[in-house]
Amino acid sequence: MSLIKSILTALVVFVSPVFLRAAEHVPADPAKATADAAGKSAGHGDPADEAHSSHSGPPVAAHAPTLFHIGPLPVTNSIIYTWLIGAFILVVVRAGTKNIKEVPKGVQNVVEAAVEGLEELTSGLLEPKVVRWVLPLVATFFIFIVISNLMGLLPGVGSIGLGHPAKNSSLPFAIEHADAPLLRPPTADANMTVAMAAVFFIMSTYWAFRYNGPVGLFKHIFGVKGGMTGWMVIPLSLIFLFIGIIEVISICIRPVALAMRLYGNIYGGESVLTIMLTNSPLGLGALPFYFLELLVAVVQALVFTLLSIAFIGTLCSHMDEEPHGAGAKH
Repeated sequence: MSLIKSILTALVVFVSPVFLRAAEHVPADPAKATADAAGKSAGHGDPADEAHSSHSGPPVAAHAPTLFHIGPLPVTNSIIYTWLIGAFILVVVRAGTKNIKEVPKGVQNVVEAAVEGLEELTSGLLEPKVVRWVLPLVATFFIFIVISNLMGLLPGVGSIGLGHPAKNSSLPFAIEHADAPLLRPPTADANMTVAMAAVFFIMSTYWAFRYNGPVGLFKHIFGVKGGMTGWMVIPLSLIFLFIGIIEVISICIRPVALAMRLYGNIYGGESVLTIMLTNSPLGLGALPFYFLELLVAVVQALVFTLLSIAFIGTLCSHMDEEPHGAGAKH
C-alpha cells in the first residue's frame, strides 16, 4: 500500500505541471492572439524590435520555452527534465531495493538512510497515524526537490540549446545565449513549484478534515483555546473568531509561500550563475556561487519539506487537549 501511495504521489507531482503549462498558454483574447500571430507570420513586425527583444531581458528566461506539443499539451524543457529526473529516481530506487540484504550496502544503504531519516523527521513532528498519511508525500517532495536542484547544476543544463550563433567564437555550434535551452531545472520553473504547492494544499486540507472532522476542524480554527469555561467564553469567542479568520487567510497563503520561496531561490541562483559565467574571465567568478548553490539546493529542499510538515501539524494536532490522566485524583 505504501508503494502504491508513493507511485501515485510521484505521478501527481510529475504530471501536474504539464496541465498548468497548458492553462498558461490559453490566450485571454483569442481574436487578438490570432491577429498578432498573423501579423508576425506576414512579416509585419519591426525587425529592430524583434532583434532587441531576442537579446534583451533577464539572463535566464522567467518562463520555460515550449519545445514541442503532445496533442494540445505544450511540453517545455523543464517538463522534459522532470521526466528525466523522475526516471533517474526510479532507477536508483529500483537498484537499491532489487536485492535487499540484511546489512545494507551501496545504493541500498543510501535509499534506506534517506527514507529512515525522513521518517524520523516526520515522526518527530506529527502523530503516528498522521505520519502514515504524510510520509509518502513529504518524502517525494524532498527527494525530488533535492535531486532536481542538484541536477540543475550539471554542466549543459540551461546552456545547451537553440540560440543566435556566436560571432567571435572558434567553437563549432557556439551560441551567444541559449534562448531555448533543451533542459531547465524543474524547480526554476514556477509551474512546477506551484503544482507541488497545489498538491500540498489539497492533501493537507483532506487530512485536516480526516483528522478532525468538519465540526472538529471548525472548532480547531475558530474555537476558544485553553479549556476556558463560563461567561468568559462569550467575549473570548469573538476574539478567537477574528483569530480564526486570520488563520484561514494564513492557510490559503501557505501554498503561495511554499511555491514562491522555492522558485525564487532556485531561479535567482540560476540567474546569478549565468551572469557570473558570462561576465568573468573563463567563468571563474561563478565558482564561489556554484558551491553556494550546492548548499542552497539541499537547504531549500529541507525547508520546503519541513514547512510542509509543520503546516500539516498545525491542522492535524490537538495541542490544547488536556493530557491523559491530568484530571485524575492522586
